[in-house]
Amino acid sequence: MSTIRLLVVDDHPVVRDGIVGMVASDPEVEVVGEASDGAEAVGLARVLLPDVVLMDLRMRGMDGVAAIRELTRLGIPSRVVVLTTFDGDADVLPAIEAGATGYLLKDAPRADLLRAIRAAAVGDAVLAPSVASRLVGRVRAPEQSLLTPRELEVLALVADGATNRAAGDRLHLSEATVKTHLLSIYAKLGVGDRAAAVAEGFRRGLLGL
Repeated sequence: MSTIRLLVVDDHPVVRDGIVGMVASDPEVEVVGEASDGAEAVGLARVLLPDVVLMDLRMRGMDGVAAIRELTRLGIPSRVVVLTTFDGDADVLPAIEAGATGYLLKDAPRADLLRAIRAAAVGDAVLAPSVASRLVGRVRAPEQSLLTPRELEVLALVADGATNRAAGDRLHLSEATVKTHLLSIYAKLGVGDRAAAVAEGFRRGLLGL
C-alpha cells in the first residue's frame, strides 16, 4: 500500500518527539501531524484524514477515549491505535468499545509499534499481550462472576436508591462493610461512584431492567 499517514497524539512533548523519532525512519510511515490532547486530535484528523491515529489515553482536556468516540461519531475513517502505559479494565474496555483498532503499551519495541501501525492501516487489530489476555479472560468469564453474590445484592439495593446505612440494615451488615463492598464493586466495574456503578451494572446485565 502507499505511505501510511500517521497522526501522533500525546500530551507530553518529549513522548511525542520520541514516538515520531521511532517511526520517522520507516519509509512506509509519514507523520502528518501531532496533537497534545483529544480535542486537538479530532480537529487535526478532520483536516488531515490520517490513515492511523496513535492515541494516548489519559490527557488533559479531552481524553483519548472521548476523542475516539468523537472520531467515530463524525465518521472519520482513521484507524486508532491506543499507545498508553495503562492496561487495566477501566482503560482497555472503554477504548476498545469506543472503536480503537489496536492497543499497545508504551514499553512496546519499535518493531511492534510499526507492526501495529501497519496492521491498523489495513483494518487489522493488534493488542499488547497483557491486553489480549485480559480481553480473552473477560470473554470466557460470565459477567455475573465479576461480582460476588453479596456485591450483587449491594449493587441492586443501591440501584433502588438505598443509602449505605439502609443497604446495611436490609442485609444485616454494618455501614462500613457496605462501603467496603461498594469500593470493591467500583474497582471491578472500572467506575468511580454509585451512579456510574449502577449504570455499568445495567449495561452489563448485572441488574434487571
